[in-house]
Amino acid sequence: MKWANVKWIYLREVRDQLRDRRTLFTIAVLPILLYPLLGMTFLQVAQFSREHATPVLLLGADSLPESPRLLHEGKFSNEFASERDAKLFKLTVETGLPEGVSLAELRSWSEQQIQNGTYDAVVYFPDAFAEKLNEFRTRMQGEQNETESPRHDATEDVIPEPELFVNTASDKSRMARDRVDSVLARWRESIVVDNLRDRRIPPVATRPFKVVSTDVARERSRRAAVWSKILPFIVLIWALTGAFYPAIDLCAGEKERGTLETLLCSPAQRSEIAWGKLLTIMTFSMATSVLNLLSMGVTGAFIVSRIAMLGGDATTKLAVGSPPPTALLWLLLALIPLSALFSAVSLAIAAFAKSSKEGQYYLMPVLMITLPLMMLPMMPATELDLGMSLIPVTGVMLLLQALIEGQYWEVVRFVLPVMGVTSLCCLLAMRWAIDQFNKESVLFRESEQWGLGIWLRHLVRDRRDTPSLAAAVLCGVLLLLIRFFASFLFETPATWDRFATTTVISLVAFIATPAIAMSMLLARSPMKTLLLGSARFDAAAMAALLALALHPANVAMGVLVQKVYPYSADILEQLQAFESVINGAPNLWAVLLVLAVTPAVCEELAFRGFILSGLRHMGHKWVAILVTSVFFGAAHMILQQSLTACVVGMVLGYLAVQTGSLLPSVTYHLTHNSLSMVLAIAVPKLLESYPGLSFLFSNGETGTLYRWPTIVVGAALGIAILNWFRNLPYEHTKEESLQEALDHQSARVAAKS
Repeated sequence: MKWANVKWIYLREVRDQLRDRRTLFTIAVLPILLYPLLGMTFLQVAQFSREHATPVLLLGADSLPESPRLLHEGKFSNEFASERDAKLFKLTVETGLPEGVSLAELRSWSEQQIQNGTYDAVVYFPDAFAEKLNEFRTRMQGEQNETESPRHDATEDVIPEPELFVNTASDKSRMARDRVDSVLARWRESIVVDNLRDRRIPPVATRPFKVVSTDVARERSRRAAVWSKILPFIVLIWALTGAFYPAIDLCAGEKERGTLETLLCSPAQRSEIAWGKLLTIMTFSMATSVLNLLSMGVTGAFIVSRIAMLGGDATTKLAVGSPPPTALLWLLLALIPLSALFSAVSLAIAAFAKSSKEGQYYLMPVLMITLPLMMLPMMPATELDLGMSLIPVTGVMLLLQALIEGQYWEVVRFVLPVMGVTSLCCLLAMRWAIDQFNKESVLFRESEQWGLGIWLRHLVRDRRDTPSLAAAVLCGVLLLLIRFFASFLFETPATWDRFATTTVISLVAFIATPAIAMSMLLARSPMKTLLLGSARFDAAAMAALLALALHPANVAMGVLVQKVYPYSADILEQLQAFESVINGAPNLWAVLLVLAVTPAVCEELAFRGFILSGLRHMGHKWVAILVTSVFFGAAHMILQQSLTACVVGMVLGYLAVQTGSLLPSVTYHLTHNSLSMVLAIAVPKLLESYPGLSFLFSNGETGTLYRWPTIVVGAALGIAILNWFRNLPYEHTKEESLQEALDHQSARVAAKS
């Protein structure tokens, strides 16, 4: 690759984007104008915002005690409501119940008054409230003079409880409830103080001490803690937005304008064109993020200073101070790899889109995937550890938070995994983008009219021997949705019989049946789609041996995953319930039939059968295997199991591709699950009967584990068996579809040009 050509492409694309008024408006003009306009609007609206008086009806004023007085001249007493708080009430006082309203009808009458807007809250003091309260005081004073412990009926102390009627579905009514509650709480506390005084007990006896909270954080640390949550999110969201729209214009826009052919005819290679466009998109992505950050900072500082001039409590709430100067440096450094990641993903998606309009539709799925990764670091319980550092985008945000807050030791510990994962994602995304540019069928796709009838006729008329790429992805998403909603339909069975029935029915009905039905509807050859052709039995035998060899490494990987991502309390409770159900099985063979044989057949038909056959049309077997494994892992729902299942799915997919048959994958899957059940159920009993087996196994916190020599020997044997599968004759290429062969050919031609 010649970097001179990349530079030439980069300068050309930047010049073209700077001539585009829409791009300039989105990247530069909009952030400069948006935040000042929002700030002006905020200040204008703030001038009209004021607190309105709350209409409250108080019933039963005659039942209130004389001391302490809750009401004074038809208002709440200044002792319990300050002059400012008293103005927030529009109080209506009645001595008893409304005319014609009984006590039984008071609830419905109050509900009607609140719904009509006459009052926001209704307070009712029942009859004899003051009388019962005075009797309670008198009795307490009498007991104070007794030498023996007081003995009286507890029912004598029951005081009729006042009622506060509100409508929690109304914001005004909830506000009225909060205001009235604060007044009544102070009034009730005053009654308690009077009761204690009557018994000659100092009020401090109820609060012998109070905890003094002392903030030891420095002002700079407090400011850094606030800005570390806000700034990374702002920078990342604008970096993604700033990358997407230039990418659409540089790819899908050139398709519509007809200028892409001219660029492809240049001496530059496809990879050089992709890198030039990537650098252009990165430039505008970083510019968008920086300009939005600067504009927001200047506008925010102006608003805070303006509020400070006006005075008020809002000044202390908003004046958190400017961010630390080093925070801007860290943000700029982190912006480079993140902009590269977002730009590469946007470039690949934009190259796949047929038009600018279609490309804009893809922005929402990208945001839906990225936003949870950005929101996760903002949760209080999220901390920078090894598990979080391995999550794309999330690890970078947590690393930025640690840098801004000055936690440099945490940064040193996890900077390598964070940067490693981010760099790997950047390379994979860029490889995907270059692959899109190497496909003529993708670059020169034209917009087409879509209709339900046209689509249905296309499914039937243009079917191939194996399903299309879209059909495979549709099947994977459909299986995940069915699995998700089915988890709510079936409760965790308490007995083995119910568990076995539920498991078998769910696997057959929700995994195997949809795959078989879709292979019959969306493919001409269901046998070829599901890889049910002739199989080499020696390959099946080697697959079983491979599962036996790799099982110790798989168990060790599962233990490592649990250490990085520990199980939550709820998951542990579910696993314990599952273990108790398994212990109730009649014998080991029943467990193997339900948890080994049935999943091996049903899941392989769906994932290594239909889905993998459709994904093979991408032209890259490893990409197809990886995507299939991701679907397979996600179907296991629990994160820790999904990660290990994804790795196992890679091996299963490799066996299916190399042999062209589903039998080796089913054999490996069956053997793997059987070994897991035997290790959990039978091996502990064998160790008790035959202690000599301890050189193979050991007891760990998570159960029976393999010893390290067993893991190493098994892994070496597994590598040798995988190499045997690698050298198998590549016979199934004769059955590949013509479209897949054309994809291979176009990719090779484009790479050499």
